[in-house]
Amino acid sequence: MFSSRRYFASAVTVKLRPYQESCLEACKNALQAGATRIGVSLPTGAGKTTVFISLLAQISPPSHSPSVSRSLIIVNSIELARQSAAQAAAQFPQWRVEIEQGVKHQASGNADVTVATYQTLLQPQRLAKFHPGDLKAVIVDEAHHAAAPSYRRILAHFDPAIRSPDPTFQPPQLSRPIPIIGFSATFSRHDGLALGSVFQQIVYHRDFLEMIKEQWLCDVRFTSVKANIDLRNVTVNSKTGDFNATSLAHVINTDTVNNLVVQAWLDRARQRQSTLVFCVNIAHVRALTKAFQDFGVDARFLHSGTPAAERHALITAFKAGEYPVLINCAILTEGADIPNIDCIIVARPTRSRNVFAQMIGRGMRQSPSTGKVNCRIIDFVDSTNRVAGVISTPTLFGLDPEELIDDESVETLEARAQIAILQDAGDEKATSDSRDDIPDPKYITYVDYENPFALVDSCSGAPHVSKLSVNAWVGCGDDIYILECLGKGYIRVERVAADEEQPTHYRATFTEATMHIPSAKAFKLSPFMRKRLIMTAETLSDAIRGCDTYAAQKVLRGSLALGLLRTAKWRKASASDSQKNFIQKRRVKRLLDEGGTTTLQNITKGEAANIITRLKHGAKAHYEKKAKEMKKTSELAEKERRRKERETVQVGPLVDYEIH
Repeated sequence: MFSSRRYFASAVTVKLRPYQESCLEACKNALQAGATRIGVSLPTGAGKTTVFISLLAQISPPSHSPSVSRSLIIVNSIELARQSAAQAAAQFPQWRVEIEQGVKHQASGNADVTVATYQTLLQPQRLAKFHPGDLKAVIVDEAHHAAAPSYRRILAHFDPAIRSPDPTFQPPQLSRPIPIIGFSATFSRHDGLALGSVFQQIVYHRDFLEMIKEQWLCDVRFTSVKANIDLRNVTVNSKTGDFNATSLAHVINTDTVNNLVVQAWLDRARQRQSTLVFCVNIAHVRALTKAFQDFGVDARFLHSGTPAAERHALITAFKAGEYPVLINCAILTEGADIPNIDCIIVARPTRSRNVFAQMIGRGMRQSPSTGKVNCRIIDFVDSTNRVAGVISTPTLFGLDPEELIDDESVETLEARAQIAILQDAGDEKATSDSRDDIPDPKYITYVDYENPFALVDSCSGAPHVSKLSVNAWVGCGDDIYILECLGKGYIRVERVAADEEQPTHYRATFTEATMHIPSAKAFKLSPFMRKRLIMTAETLSDAIRGCDTYAAQKVLRGSLALGLLRTAKWRKASASDSQKNFIQKRRVKRLLDEGGTTTLQNITKGEAANIITRLKHGAKAHYEKKAKEMKKTSELAEKERRRKERETVQVGPLVDYEIH
């Protein structure tokens, strides 16, 4: 499959770096082993274009069709198309290289290498120029897009194993598989679409931090600025897991934050020649550009609505160092080859490590000809009510988001992270090894068994209450506690949240029974009087003790009060059939006993009474509400785990699943 053909006088000599050679070997080994759809993960500035053009030169035509020597490179912008075509022509001048894009660039379909934008290939008549049988390989640049329906619609044309989203599509009948090789700096998806639907495996991966340490990318200096921003109410896109731009802009695009961004640049990067700024949306781009200009800085901007000619002129002037600050949103995140960038400002928080890496990666190309020594990265972290999952310089290295980062290198940040790990391990060891001088507890740990059917601690629902009282109090969830008074009524203690007039406190009431409950049911009357206030107290302990005194003096006087005890004789007898039936009708389908031994058959009268009390006073509703909340929290946590897992790139097979 691979050619040993070499290009001499006409070819521009390209000396591949060791990791590029290793990457080529990994690709060739995988293809020789039978894989036909493979991925390569190389960071920005690592020379992906050089690698895949070199790979195309080494892929031979199929043995039974030696004349098949054409290749197709699929990119996602005209800028990338021009770059790839120029690189191919420079490395191999004898090749015929063409571009297929829009109206201006009409390829013949017969060139040695054709570079085409995916937008143009979505037109059937343009895609038809490239018959699968005439190609020896297909390269997909920025291949993390390949699982999108638009890309699969094109790639299915070259491999029947790739599912087209078009239900009427007829898979091609091919005599041989065509190698489809994807290259990306961030070989993962944020929206859950499986790259395994296109590629079988990742055969090579290098992380940008490794490349910086090995000096293949330029040195970096990191600075994090704490900004007075609150991201708690910013909505998150359910597909990507990142912030919604419109919602984020309401928090970020303010005069205060924009002026802070400019001031940070003036303080830390005024002497930098070429600063690229990433914003949230077009309105933010315009506002931040004006903020820079108001401070006397020659800042210019581009966005998706900037005409192609104007965009080209802006980038060309920026490359030439004609102005110091270029501001954009979502335009120069991918594919921008501007080596002279020596400062990146991340003025848009993100929850995606890949998006963060893409943004700062724009400044990691080496450029000794412009005098570039390193690249300053300035990012902004929320200093109020920090939201979990936001990626910043500290979190990139495993440090606490509150860590102060200013003029730090990769090496110093990694050293700080290592020290933090050792300190955490030391603290954990000191805690676990401590045996002596354990102080007496100063407070009671509150533990609630929300499941009303849990046969734990005699079904009290709140083991901490047993430390406060000898009586058979039960917990019903939400800081509500009930003491049944043997048919005379019940005492209720509940926590009252603080308001403008009172701090948090506990309120105790007594609801007296005026009629035998079965008789009340027969007459369809309430057996209880209106509740009366017993007391209020600052602590649960004071409220419980006060209510115990009230019960013994006002409700069940003398020896009758002994029936309230947890140790009362009647509580140890077997539960009555009526008690068991009441519970059986209301219990949920789950194990009754968390220990797995006690059953409804051997439940005691006291345990049954506790369960019934809890059911009557809302414990089941509280439990089901809390269970629903916990389920939702768990589902969100699992979704977040899967999102972060998708951002982890490693060599090996890619998982495929059905795309909806």
